[in-house]
Amino acid sequence: MMMIPSARYGLAFVVNVALPALAYRVTIAHYGVVDALIASAVPLVVWMVIDLVRFRHFDALSAIVLAGIAMSLMVLVSGAARWMGEARDPAVSGIIGALFLLSLFLDRPLVYYLARSTLSREQQGREADFDARWQSNPALVRSIRLMTAVWGVGLVGENLARLWITLALAEPHAGMLSTWLRYATYGGLTVWTIVYRRIYIKRPQQ
Repeated sequence: MMMIPSARYGLAFVVNVALPALAYRVTIAHYGVVDALIASAVPLVVWMVIDLVRFRHFDALSAIVLAGIAMSLMVLVSGAARWMGEARDPAVSGIIGALFLLSLFLDRPLVYYLARSTLSREQQGREADFDARWQSNPALVRSIRLMTAVWGVGLVGENLARLWITLALAEPHAGMLSTWLRYATYGGLTVWTIVYRRIYIKRPQQ
């Protein structure tokens, strides 16, 4: 199934950010943090199952977000949650940013798998062409590593800022500012990715 880029990125934002955040906010007021995290994972799991069964496609971005939620749950049920207190939400969500940065030490960083996943959704078989280009095109390798670094630094920086907000400000201002910063960061990184991808595509291919 073909999908225009703007619609694809919009859908990715809704599934991986908006719906989990909405489920979390609705559930936490009535059932607590653990149940809220579980609820936030439901849209991701449903999307991944539909994507896999209907389109034979594995959504790597949803898998990364789901892994972040799973890590959050592991921290909450461990002794670490006792001393992390209110700071645990921004601190734990920063794990995803750290994973981006750590993946730079691997042969294929995280953005490689995200890009491959996107191409396979656009057209069956494009992932094979992408694998071949990865082996033969140093410019592609540099661009993928740059995007991985930008997302990693952006997410870690965002979560350090949200950690400071949580510790320095009182509610409800802390929660409002932290939420605004979260969505501003994800939105900014998404826009940067779209613009950079278009610039890269327009360059003479090496």
